[in-house]
Amino acid sequence: MAANAPISMKETITLGSVGINPQFITFTHVTMESDKYICVRETSPQNSVVIIDMSMPMQPLRRPITADSALMNPNSRILALKAQVPGTTQDHLQVFNIEMKAKMKSYQMKEQVVFWKWITPNTLGIVTQTSVYHWSVEGDSEPTKMFDRTANLSNNQIINYRCDPNEKWLVLIGIAPGSPERPQLVKGNMQLFSMDQQRSQALEAHAACFATFRVAGNDKDSTLICFASKSMNAGQVTSKMHVIELGAQPGKPSFTKKQADLFFPPDFADDFPVSMQISNKYGFIYVITKLGLLFVYDLETATAVYRNRISPDPIFLTTEAPSVGGFYAINRRGQVLLATINEASIVPFVSGQLNNLELAVNLAKRGNLPGAEELVVKRFQELFAQTKYKEAAELAAESPQGILRTPETVAKFQTVPVQAGQTPPLLQYFGTLLTRGKLNAFESLELSRLVVNQNKKNLLENWLAEDKLECSEELGDLVKTVDNDLALKIYIKARATPKVVAAFAERREFDKILIYSKQVGYTPDYLFLLQTILRADAQGAVNFALMMSQMEGGCPLDYNTITDLFLQRNLIREATAFLLDVLKPNLLEHGYLQTKVLEINLVTFPNVADAILANGMFSHYDRPRIAQLCEKAGLFIRALQHYTELPDIKRVIVNTHAIEPQALVEFFGTLSKEWALECMKDLLLVNLRGNLQIIVQTAKEYCEQLGVDACIKLFEQFKSYEGLYFFLGAYLSSSEDPDIHFKYIEAAAKTGQIKEVERVTRESNFYDAEKTKNFLMEAKLPDARPLINVCDRFGFVPDLTHYLYTSNMLRYIEGYVQKVNPGNAPLVVGQLLDDECPEDFIKGLILSVRSLLPVEPLVEECEKRNRLRLLTQFLEHLVSEGSQDVHVHNALGKIIIDSNNNPEHFLTTNPYYDSRVVGKYCEKRDPTLAVVAYRRGQCDDELVNVTNKNSLFKLQARYVVERMDSDLWEKVLNPENEFRRQLIDQVVSTALPESQSPEQVSAAVKAFMTADLPHELIELLEKIVLQNSAFSGNFNLQNLLVLTAIKADPTRVMDYINRLDNFDGPAVGEVAVEAQLYEEAFAIFKKFNLNVQAVNVLLDNLRTIDRAVEFAFRVEEDAVWSQVAKAQLREGLVSDAIESFIRAEDSTQFLEVIKAAEDAEVYHDLVRYLLMVRQNNKEPKVDSELIYAYAKIDRLGEIEEFILMPNVANLPNVGDRLYDDALYEAAKIIFAFISNWAKLAVTLVKLKQFQGAVDAARKANSSKTWKEVCFACVEAEEFRLAQICGLNVIIQVDDLEEVSEFYQNRGCFNELISLMESGLGLERAHMGIFTELGVLYARYRYEKLMEHIKLFSTRLNIPKLIRACDEQQHWKELTYLYIQYDEFDNAATTIMNHSPEAWDHMQFKDVIVKVASVELYYKAVHFYLQEHPDMINDVLNVLALRVDHTRVVDIMRKAGHIRLVKPYMVAVQSNNVSAVNEALNEIYVEEEDYDRLHESIDLHDNFDQIGLAQKIEKHELLEMRRVAAYIYKKAGRWKQSIALSKKDNLYKDCMETCSQSGDRELSEDLLVFFIEQGKKECFASCLFVCYDIIRPDVALELAWMNNMIDFAFPYLLQFIREYTGKVDELIKHKIETQNEEKAKEKEEKEVIAQQNMYAQLLPLALPAPPMPGMGGGGYAPPTTPPMGGMGMPPMPPFGMPPMGGSGSY
Repeated sequence: MAANAPISMKETITLGSVGINPQFITFTHVTMESDKYICVRETSPQNSVVIIDMSMPMQPLRRPITADSALMNPNSRILALKAQVPGTTQDHLQVFNIEMKAKMKSYQMKEQVVFWKWITPNTLGIVTQTSVYHWSVEGDSEPTKMFDRTANLSNNQIINYRCDPNEKWLVLIGIAPGSPERPQLVKGNMQLFSMDQQRSQALEAHAACFATFRVAGNDKDSTLICFASKSMNAGQVTSKMHVIELGAQPGKPSFTKKQADLFFPPDFADDFPVSMQISNKYGFIYVITKLGLLFVYDLETATAVYRNRISPDPIFLTTEAPSVGGFYAINRRGQVLLATINEASIVPFVSGQLNNLELAVNLAKRGNLPGAEELVVKRFQELFAQTKYKEAAELAAESPQGILRTPETVAKFQTVPVQAGQTPPLLQYFGTLLTRGKLNAFESLELSRLVVNQNKKNLLENWLAEDKLECSEELGDLVKTVDNDLALKIYIKARATPKVVAAFAERREFDKILIYSKQVGYTPDYLFLLQTILRADAQGAVNFALMMSQMEGGCPLDYNTITDLFLQRNLIREATAFLLDVLKPNLLEHGYLQTKVLEINLVTFPNVADAILANGMFSHYDRPRIAQLCEKAGLFIRALQHYTELPDIKRVIVNTHAIEPQALVEFFGTLSKEWALECMKDLLLVNLRGNLQIIVQTAKEYCEQLGVDACIKLFEQFKSYEGLYFFLGAYLSSSEDPDIHFKYIEAAAKTGQIKEVERVTRESNFYDAEKTKNFLMEAKLPDARPLINVCDRFGFVPDLTHYLYTSNMLRYIEGYVQKVNPGNAPLVVGQLLDDECPEDFIKGLILSVRSLLPVEPLVEECEKRNRLRLLTQFLEHLVSEGSQDVHVHNALGKIIIDSNNNPEHFLTTNPYYDSRVVGKYCEKRDPTLAVVAYRRGQCDDELVNVTNKNSLFKLQARYVVERMDSDLWEKVLNPENEFRRQLIDQVVSTALPESQSPEQVSAAVKAFMTADLPHELIELLEKIVLQNSAFSGNFNLQNLLVLTAIKADPTRVMDYINRLDNFDGPAVGEVAVEAQLYEEAFAIFKKFNLNVQAVNVLLDNLRTIDRAVEFAFRVEEDAVWSQVAKAQLREGLVSDAIESFIRAEDSTQFLEVIKAAEDAEVYHDLVRYLLMVRQNNKEPKVDSELIYAYAKIDRLGEIEEFILMPNVANLPNVGDRLYDDALYEAAKIIFAFISNWAKLAVTLVKLKQFQGAVDAARKANSSKTWKEVCFACVEAEEFRLAQICGLNVIIQVDDLEEVSEFYQNRGCFNELISLMESGLGLERAHMGIFTELGVLYARYRYEKLMEHIKLFSTRLNIPKLIRACDEQQHWKELTYLYIQYDEFDNAATTIMNHSPEAWDHMQFKDVIVKVASVELYYKAVHFYLQEHPDMINDVLNVLALRVDHTRVVDIMRKAGHIRLVKPYMVAVQSNNVSAVNEALNEIYVEEEDYDRLHESIDLHDNFDQIGLAQKIEKHELLEMRRVAAYIYKKAGRWKQSIALSKKDNLYKDCMETCSQSGDRELSEDLLVFFIEQGKKECFASCLFVCYDIIRPDVALELAWMNNMIDFAFPYLLQFIREYTGKVDELIKHKIETQNEEKAKEKEEKEVIAQQNMYAQLLPLALPAPPMPGMGGGGYAPPTTPPMGGMGMPPMPPFGMPPMGGSGSY
């Protein structure tokens, strides 16, 4: 039945099989937006999102994502996520691209999103409590509000939101609790919104969807809405499905509103629709209900087609499956079901079961489905008989699977006579087909024949362009008669390859032949094609040959053959062009062809050959042969490139007149060094002057290969300085060889290139300067500039000056000094002085340069020669010009000092000389002058050195004091300075007493301090401060004196304290403390009235609390008492410290005092102190501690008085502290006062006042408090009070288990059960109470467990109770729980493992069919086989659709009880399983039930037929052997079957077997057998049974030879009658043909009248009817022979055929 059902259900996947926990298979966790993806949101063991791709469902993608909802895009791998923003009711939306791993968009909604869905691949529909938004994932747009929700959807759970394909209509679906009279019937509400009208309509509906439908006569699709509802009206339940058009088009046919009833069976009275899907492929509406019912309706008529339950579990999610025209559904078990139309059975079902022929035909046409062929054909014949040709044409065009689009239909329309003024039916037929789609091959040919006959080629072109015709070779042949181009297109589309190639050849489009042949895999005759092209188009032949060479798999013709074809016609250029192209790869095997192409061109077109060789594309040709041909052709450079012997090269290379110089130079680069030099020598020998330029150029290009030295030797060998000059000139810039540069200078000088010599000597850095200088001096060039360059650059200025002076070239000396390098003038002057040149020339030379002359080296040169006075005039001239050059003034100063011309004035007044230089010059002449110079330039080191050296310490001391430089002081006061003492004495005795500058004194003192000279510093300060100097009262100096004494001489400190008054007492006192001079510090603080610091010294340093107390009594300052109190507190004198704090009225340290008093437990003193503190400070800590102190000294009355007065005590903390310290009475007062009933309750528990504790707990109403009081009451065995408390605890889920464990640990089982049973009646009773009571029953009161489970199964935490039952081994209850929890696998396992207690047959049958593990099926088989074999067939029948029948049979075979399951095997044999068939056949053989065996073999062929036949062919029963023969016959073993039948004299079976075999030899052998056996009647019967395969001549021969003519005579009569009938048919056919020809002549007269009928055609124009005599005339189907062909009419077995009728004799 399932195979024939119109709707097929298939389980594509179970979510559990891919690791999805059943608790997450719900509407809120699973989404399926299309048939591509399922998205599951998991929240444990960790938050994750699982994405299942339906194309590979067993490879789910799991990602750790936390979200409240996740939606996969319908088309692409885009994931939308929704999560609530913590602490708000807002939702955050994000869209991710999974493939790109990037976030696309995000937005935070201001409202909570209650439902959302992908309504299109690019748009999300978002529903909030009040409104609906659309959010596009493209761009940066935010969600856009579409409309507000209507009132009917308030307090509804939104379950769906959809839009129509044009996004003009929107529908929102919600469900709400049912009416009070029937609350279990859920109410459905719908809001329909129009985008164009911006208006909503509220309706009652549970599910809705949009559809499109084209109404007849309308050229646009109509938008329909389908919705289903189930409502309660006046106590009656009404279930309807409506189909309504939205936005009807004005003036166009509209869709008529339809409605249909939804019939719910009684068991589904409260079921309701949850989803609707549309099958656009078949035009169906699917309505799916929550409990798994499926209703199928026709969209156009709203006719009910099918109803069935498709899922035993509730369905909560569906989605469309457009590719198969069905839908996916997901149920609570996790099954993903695919519902599809059973194409083979849907139409027969509608026509047969529903008896709706019109719907069946429409469905077949709409979905192109089988099953309506007879109906369609019958309808077509009816329309044709009624002359409704237009309707018949439309029916034929829309016929399912094209069953009417046959040649017979075309012929039928052709035979219809044409009525005047009407469109011919044939044209109506073709017109209808063209409007519906594409014509098939036969239709295209027939229509084209009409068009061609009427010469309306443009219609063909239009139809072909619109792909309305199916191309064929016959159609191309037809069109070729009128248009070759169009015919070629048709041939190509029809893949008529030979015709296409022939057409291209006719059009001379040979290149297209290769392209097309490659595309279709065709191999034409390429040689013939190439020869054909050569005769007409030489260039085209080249192109064709090249295209052949580029074909995959290689060229079909040999390259040499192709070349010879060109050369035979003297097509040299074409052959060359071809070979150049194909030989581009330069392969070794193409060497012969490379040589060939070069040969033919060297002989005919040398320039072409030269170009080929220049291109360098060949490397495998015969090089010696080509070299000879090149030499003969005058291509000497090519010959040189190809010759490999030196004599040949020398012979050719001398023809320089015919060789391009540059090419020759490049050729030299290919020769070895030795050969190149040999050839260069030959060229120089032949024509030195003519070939010198080539040789120079060659040497330049290849100097590195040939060697520079070899090239130089070559030029020197021929004494060619010119060649050497040009060669080295090119090489010079890249060489650093000194010898090369010198030879170039030498060659340039010898060739008269003086300017080049001057340039090289000026620019080159690599020549040998000494060697070049000597060469130039020897060469005595008239121009001295090269020599000047060398000497100036390389420091030969004295030699140059000497050479020029001795050569009388004074002009060059002046020019060198004045223009070339004035900086070297001192060297020139020095050399001229050495050469005893006249002073006038030297002075003139110096004055000519003036300021350009460097003074310092000039002075040095003159000073070395003791000729400094020579410069007096020059220096004075510079000074008069305002020169400030230090060297000028240094030299002038030296001259003044030597002349003793008032040097002190110059040294003190001249600001420009260098003090160090002049001072150094004076040291040996007059040290005092040196001191003056050094003082002027602050040359510290030089002045100290000269004064130390000459014992001028007074001058040094004054300079150091005046200088005030710390570095200088550090240097002179350095202990390593042997003159330090002398300097210090002069500073103390002379320099500082003379000074009136405080800065100088300060710098000196600082220097002494830095040098760590305290004693010397004290000595210095005493002299300054104590001896009534100008600095005696200086504040800083007094501080410094005391501080220095503290550091260096503490014995003097007390004296200084008493004598000095103007110093910083606080600071100095602190320094004294740091120096541990505590008495001096105390004296300082006391002197300056710093009493706090003074008492701190006594307390912290001298540690004498008694002196401190005495000092405090004397000064009577609060601050002093405060310090004393702190010290006493540190020393642990708490009472004394409190007394001191009270005297000081210091409340700042109350925290420390409180801690110390509590540690010492002096609470009476602490009370006095805290009362003092309260007068000044209102601190919670103080008041809190005061209450605590009262409690510690048991002054409870004062506590009550205190808390009644205004205070800031932290009473809750105080109460907690009192409770923690077990001061329960005081704590009771506090908790009662602050109404902290929870703490009061536990405090009363501690005081054993349980009734009061319960009352306080009732006021606290806290779970924790109730629990603590409860536990205390249990401990005290106050179970009545404990139960009162416990009832308030167990209503909290988190505390229930703790209470239970507490009772059980103390053995109070009955009291605990009583508590739990009392808790069942509580208003806030929760699942935990019911579950925990069940666990307690399982442990302690087993007899009440089952009743409890059955009563409260819906309120139990089943997994927890399952564990308890498993631990306590209550198997029956455990099974029941597993069933309730849908854990059918575990239920079945438990039943089988513990069958004595848990097994119940009916229950087990219900469970086993729901298990998910297949292995349990077979375990169940084993279980029943062992324990309940009498019921095994009942179980197997239940499992028949789920088990592998082969495996079941194997199990029973191994157990040896195969007969036991015979009823089961009979029931499942229809599946045609081999193992079942063989097992049943064995049983039938053993039981000798041949009827059943024969029936089994007939109906079920999947078994070892030959094996069974061999087993029973020797059976003692005849019927069993007959079955064996029958098996052989079915298996095609005709001979074995016949032999077995012969053995048992079953002659009828023999004849039937022969007839079915169709084997002529077998049938004739059987005739011979009957003759041999004398079975004449059998012989006659066999002739008729095997009539079609027996040859008449053999039959007659056997009958005549064996005297059986009488028995063969009936056969002979029948044979003669058949052949005479055939002759009659031929004659009749000939007469009808003649009549048809006459009818055609008559039709010619009607052609003109029919030619004007085109105006009546449909928009796609059709041709006129065919002209007579031009083909396509009326078609007469062949008549059927009266006797059904060549076969015999059916006849009864072993009987004679009827012989009556007109053909009898």
